[in-house]
Amino acid sequence: MIPSRSRLSETLRWNRTSYFLLSAFLAVIALIIIVWWPLAQEYLAQVNPAYPIWIQVDWLLIGIFLVMSILIMMGADLRTDTWIVLVATVGGLTIEAWGTQTLLWTYYTSERPPLWIVPAWPIATLAIDRVTRLLNTLLRRVPDLWLERLFLPALGGFYLLMIYFTRLMLNKPFTLTALALCALVILSPGRKRTALLIFIAGAGLGYFLELWGTTRECWTYYTRETPPLFAVLAHGMAALAFARTGSLVYEVVIQRRVAPWLRARRKPIIFTGGDHETIREEPG
Repeated sequence: MIPSRSRLSETLRWNRTSYFLLSAFLAVIALIIIVWWPLAQEYLAQVNPAYPIWIQVDWLLIGIFLVMSILIMMGADLRTDTWIVLVATVGGLTIEAWGTQTLLWTYYTSERPPLWIVPAWPIATLAIDRVTRLLNTLLRRVPDLWLERLFLPALGGFYLLMIYFTRLMLNKPFTLTALALCALVILSPGRKRTALLIFIAGAGLGYFLELWGTTRECWTYYTRETPPLFAVLAHGMAALAFARTGSLVYEVVIQRRVAPWLRARRKPIIFTGGDHETIREEPG
């Protein structure tokens, strides 16, 4: 029996913001195609009319697109999601600049970095946020202590892998800065349970993104792996860094600056702490 539209929306926790986010997602894709039309033409030129179209369809890309579309619509909240998008956009641009400037990875367009890839970061980060919530629900019976004990081995192991992967670029200030920032995030992750789930969710989605990008030669790592383990896990680290940065900025800017300013104008707010902060006006 096929569920009704209202039943499906209730199950997936869709709301008006969900449809707004999906529309914005589609609008960004359309804008990228329009602005970078020569790249779209080059991609479409690969279609060979001598073979059935269904054989040439990029099913992995379509699957990633559909899954991420559904995920970003789940439990959407414009106030929280807008902040996630802003942090992930700045963070994604920084990461791409680091990787392409140090030649850890290169894009087929040879841009350093290509601006058309930056919107993928906030979209992926929204999807990771939803997966983290799902994991937290599925693992709600797992004691915090168990997950907290896994945090340091998982993130510590990634950090050692990061040092090894970037060893040829350790003389670059950009790489040293990236290592320092990752160390700070690992040493001050906030709630370790949530931090570990963010890392796992990011790595899980990152595997499919990296598999598509490296096997299609959209981007290539200097190791020529498709994909390298570091790149997969780095998506988890990036998601955790974005979440932690968002938390700290909210605490410093919103709690200490914006909240007192609003109280002075009789518009008090409630600040919800944790790794997924949001701002809500008090009733009355």
